[in-house]
Amino acid sequence: MKFGYFTLSDNNYRDNPRGPNEFVLDIVDEAMHAEQLGMHSAWIGEHHFSSLGVNSSPELVLTHIAARTKHIRLAPAVTVLPLHHPIRVAEHWATMDLLSGGRVDFATGRGYDRREYEPFEVSFEENAAIFAEGLEILQRLWTTQGTVSHKGKYYNFEDVWVTPMPVQKPVPIYVAAFSRPTVELACRLGLGLVVAAGQASAMHGSLVATGELYRETCARFGTTPKRMITSYFIHFADTPEEEQRARERQLRYHKECTSPAFPGDPRTAPENYHYFQKIVERYQTQKPSDFNANNVLLGKPQQIIDTLKTKVEAAGFDEVILYFNLGLKPHARVKEEMARFMEEVAPHFAD
Repeated sequence: MKFGYFTLSDNNYRDNPRGPNEFVLDIVDEAMHAEQLGMHSAWIGEHHFSSLGVNSSPELVLTHIAARTKHIRLAPAVTVLPLHHPIRVAEHWATMDLLSGGRVDFATGRGYDRREYEPFEVSFEENAAIFAEGLEILQRLWTTQGTVSHKGKYYNFEDVWVTPMPVQKPVPIYVAAFSRPTVELACRLGLGLVVAAGQASAMHGSLVATGELYRETCARFGTTPKRMITSYFIHFADTPEEEQRARERQLRYHKECTSPAFPGDPRTAPENYHYFQKIVERYQTQKPSDFNANNVLLGKPQQIIDTLKTKVEAAGFDEVILYFNLGLKPHARVKEEMARFMEEVAPHFAD
């Protein structure tokens, strides 16, 4: 398996002395540290106005990182496609692919927070259909020789072509999926899959079951399975006291950042988001002791190795993107844990 750096730029905590600008610069430094350590990729999230993340422009942050690195793969985590016109998304990321020498892994999803949609005047209720139409357009713009025309419900244009075109043919595209319908969309279009370990286990039973669902659905649509990637929270802890602090940090992340953002107000969410109600309820009632190997890599190196072997490698996933910097974990501690992972854990997995 390969390993990457991942963040959603969570920063909206009570009594938080760290400002958004400072945190975005920390993220840039951590991503470049990931390159120095030999990590495979850097995945940086997109969030607007919300209680969860403070980085609104992963394409700009990753372009800045691209200019200062040589090897690390560059990925949004994820581009919320319905908030952007697919032509502009195609142009932005094709340009980055050219400037980075073909290092883009493009990941996209429809998000989960109504408050991110309303200022852009995009329908949250219709975002699944908007997302599917935009994703098909994006795929065509990157793979078609010559001009592209489209007449749909949400987008209409004639004789468009993207310049520059991507260096990679094709650019790897991954769909971020919680629910079965989104997994089916990825399979129908022949695209890769990105999941969060904890939510995949909660929705489908385990990462093994998620991998089986993806492969079986690809077979049903007659498409070839692509790479599967999962995110994982991670905390090193060598003593019971360190483990307790890590569990409390993880709980704070869910209670103060993710619960308010999922999905705005669950009571008024569209039908295809009703499963989020259970997620929010679980976060609001969790205790530090509730976190387990299904959702968090926690403990000494051997414990983390064992979880990755049994939960991820056994499920056939190709890459794990590691969420080190959450819950106000200090920047220096994040970099130390990144280095420790690459020194003490990563060598136990064949690349």
